Amino acid sequence: MSTDTQEADDLDERVMNFLRRNFPQIQMHGGSAAIQNLDRESGEVTIQLGGACSGCGISPMTIQAIKSRMVKEIPEITQVHAETGMGGDGGMGGGMSPSFPGETTDDESSDEGPQAPF
Repeated sequence: MSTDTQEADDLDERVMNFLRRNFPQIQMHGGSAAIQNLDRESGEVTIQLGGACSGCGISPMTIQAIKSRMVKEIPEITQVHAETGMGGDGGMGGGMSPSFPGETTDDESSDEGPQAPF
């Protein structure tokens, strides 16, 4: 195995270990995180969040935490991109958008859900 291959494998392993160590709640809550792309020359990594992350209302906060911490902890990483497959951003699935309590949509649906007791 060449030194370049070993270094590449080591960087992949360090990124995955970072995710497991810093974000165990992703797996505990039924989500997953995987390296979608890692450009060693530019230092850019794209992380794909899947499973329960795709519909989770706090996934934007999880993404921000990953982005800010990873560049601090892994010197070779200069920029982090993270996708949940939720939009037309080229991610997997392109499923439904997450909904948040009190959020309105433009569709004509009359299902407003339960009313607040106050």
